[in-house]
Amino acid sequence: MQKMDTVLSAISAQWLRQRLAQAPVAPPLTQGDGWLWRPASEIRPAAVLVPILVQGGDLRMLFTVRTAHLHDHAGQISFPGGRSDPEDATPVDTALREVQEEIGLPAERIEVIGVLSEYVTVTGYRVTPVVGLIEAPAEPKLDPFEVAEVFDVPLPHLLDARNHQRNTVIHRGRERHYYAVPFGSRYIWGATAGMLMNFCRHLGVVR
Repeated sequence: MQKMDTVLSAISAQWLRQRLAQAPVAPPLTQGDGWLWRPASEIRPAAVLVPILVQGGDLRMLFTVRTAHLHDHAGQISFPGGRSDPEDATPVDTALREVQEEIGLPAERIEVIGVLSEYVTVTGYRVTPVVGLIEAPAEPKLDPFEVAEVFDVPLPHLLDARNHQRNTVIHRGRERHYYAVPFGSRYIWGATAGMLMNFCRHLGVVR
């Protein structure tokens, strides 16, 4: 795995800008399976921010932990984001609005560097992931109703295929496959991990 280590050690903010300005290296690994569980008319647009904290040469990805009382994905690890509002002209507008509402980061702190493939969740959202760079420190201010916690993970850990899992579960009588990326006591899985895998595929670090 020496080649993988060499690639990961070379990743920088500028490298991310260049890769995300180009077409994806390969098609997305997953597009989600929400369309299996409800008609297309019930699938609603949404967007999330895939936030990457930049501190010199150190790159880390931010995640939120959703509060336990929420209707969808309660207690799970996620990217900040949510459903699109009528006043949102684009998915980028949705992602930037939501990240300010959820963790208090204003749009002017975020450099949008790319948009990933849509992902359809089992809860009925067609999610557009928007990748953004944030110069450290992030200094998040959490919405206590929606967000229980914010934490970060070194980007090389997330991009390293040796840390990726693909698991199977039976849901409503159907076999479902899902991705996961453990990090210490954290277990990033489901839609968040699926979008993360597509991020890796877009960059070309996962084939």
